[in-house]
This record gives sequence, C-alpha cells and structure tokens, in this order.
Amino acid sequence: MNVVSNMAVFSSRRPIFGLQVCDLNWSEAFTFVSALSDVPIGQTAISFLNAHNANLMLKDHAYREVLNRHLVLPDGVGVDIASLAMHGRMFPANLNGTDFVPALLTYMTRPKKIGLVGGRKDVLERAREGFANHAPWHEFVAIHDGFFTEEQSPDVADMIAREKLDILLVAMGTPKQEMWIDRHIRPEHARLVFGVGALFDFMAGEVSRASPKARTLRVEWLHRFRLEPKRLWRRYFVGGPVFVMRILGYTLGERLSGLGKALRNRTERASESGR
Repeated sequence: MNVVSNMAVFSSRRPIFGLQVCDLNWSEAFTFVSALSDVPIGQTAISFLNAHNANLMLKDHAYREVLNRHLVLPDGVGVDIASLAMHGRMFPANLNGTDFVPALLTYMTRPKKIGLVGGRKDVLERAREGFANHAPWHEFVAIHDGFFTEEQSPDVADMIAREKLDILLVAMGTPKQEMWIDRHIRPEHARLVFGVGALFDFMAGEVSRASPKARTLRVEWLHRFRLEPKRLWRRYFVGGPVFVMRILGYTLGERLSGLGKALRNRTERASESGR
C-alpha cells in the first residue's frame, strides 16, 4: 500500500508535463510530510523534480511511471519557469532535497530511526556523522554504500528491513535511486523513503554549498558547475536549453489543443442552432 495514493489528495498539486507536483510552501510541506512519517501503515516515496530529471522523464516512460507513484516536490528554478509558463505562477517554495530533507529532520521533534544507503563508504559514514550532528535526537544508521550490483540488491533490502527504520534516505543519483526504490523498497523497510541525490556529499563536507546569497538567488547551479564542470556542463548548458524548448513546445501544444476544442464546440453549437 502506498500512502501517497490516499493522502496526497490532501496536498495542493499542479501538473508539470502531466506529472503532479506538490504546490506547498515550506510550512505546509513540513506539516504534510511529517504527518506521513507517523502513518502506522503503508509507505510514501518522495522524489524531487528539477529540469534535469524532467528531461529524463520525458524520454523514459518507465521513469515517468515511477515518479507517478511517488510524492513529488519542486526543485529549482527550472520547474518554476515551467510552472509559470503552464499555470501563470511559480511554486510557493523551492523544496529541493538538499535543503528540504535536513530542515524536515529538524522540524521533526519526535525521534526517528533513519537509514542511509548510497555514496562511497567513507562519504556514507561522514554523512551519517553530519546528520547526527545536525539533528542528534534522531538515530542515524549507515546501512550500505551505493556500490552494489542489482543481484546484491535483495540482500541490501534485507539489511534495511532488519533495521526497522522510520525513514530511509537513498543517494544514488537520478534516475537510478528512484528506479531502485521502486523495485526493491516496500512498506516493511520504512514509512518514508527519499531519493536524495548528492545530499550525502554535502552532509559529509565532500562538496561545499554555494553562499546563502547565491542560494537565495537560485543560482547554486553555477557554484556546482564551477566545482564539477566536466560532469555537469552537458546537464546545464545542453539540458537547460532543451528543457526550455520542451516547455515552449508543451505550452504551445496545450494552447493549440484548447483552440481546436473551442473551434469544435463553436462549430457544433452553430450546427445545432441551424437545425
């Protein structure tokens, strides 16, 4: 049982390329997601939609279907641009995983047991220490690094189940983490499951954050590009323009569809009045 199917209706959402994305401010998101963690049955998997994985979703039907089964939060200026073009307004908050997950753990005052899967072994342990320093009333468990095969995945899932977690954080990068969660993680593993991307690197001090001003201006991507230009240039300088073109194509298609529907309705009314 996925709690999203029953409880997400209580959150405000809007479609981005047909995918429902939560339309919540910070306070509303904290309240809603924290309540999901206390549901005694079922499970909610939470993902974050940004321009990069939106591009992936539009090319990969299986990945889109996985995201359709998750509770999706908006991440970054790209989805704000998409929302502005498609709905005339941006999202109330940038609920990116790097900021949202640590802030949510601070918001949750009731102690939780939280498992970590992903990253290099040394990064995983330092991330666990970083989380423990950030929110010491929770218990953090480094379960397994991200270097295991698909054949080893059932054994890793068994390790997770034995820990009897409240929350599971999976850091494998997108779309691998979302696909892995969908294939291998079930309600007995945790009530809440997050795909957190590079969060372990930040919590371990492996990668520095941009300045608060850059984060407020929504240009942290420039800081990350400066740190990893070879890995990220294609995502930002090819993927970014492709995403904008897809927004334009989608909104134009929607408008033409609406115009065609209006013309058909007008023709049908004229035909009926002429009988």
